[in-house]
Amino acid sequence: MKRIHLILAGVLTLATSAATVASAQQRVAPAHASRAAMVSQRQTGLGKILVSASGRTLYEFTRDRANRDTCASISGCPEAWPPLQSSGRPLAGSGVRSSLLSTITLRGGIKQVTYAGHPLYLYSGDSGPGETSYVGERAFGGNWYAINSSGRTVK
Repeated sequence: MKRIHLILAGVLTLATSAATVASAQQRVAPAHASRAAMVSQRQTGLGKILVSASGRTLYEFTRDRANRDTCASISGCPEAWPPLQSSGRPLAGSGVRSSLLSTITLRGGIKQVTYAGHPLYLYSGDSGPGETSYVGERAFGGNWYAINSSGRTVK
């Protein structure tokens, strides 16, 4: 009986160790995955606007200057309005001009996608693809607007 308990304890220890290693590998893998961001265009009630690969509205922040992210230096802002990140040159989807896509480098080496010089953001409270109710939101000392494929503000 004692021998069975020892064997079961050994099996459980091995299974737990394997699960812990597998879990750690899954958490590390996405950080090393190379993925270029895709920017597309979507028809909404506001007209055609830029969206992420998952169809989420992309925003500009009125406090930003050309190719400069102001949100990153405001406490709490990047958590509410995370930058659209890309590990390589961003890809242009249908209706998007690749010549207007670029990246800027934030602290920590993060590459943020820009469009016509506007740093692009997602909204953490976005409920799903095509959501536009946050366009025009006032937060962190500025407004958050959508952008069209010409690089112009959509209010």
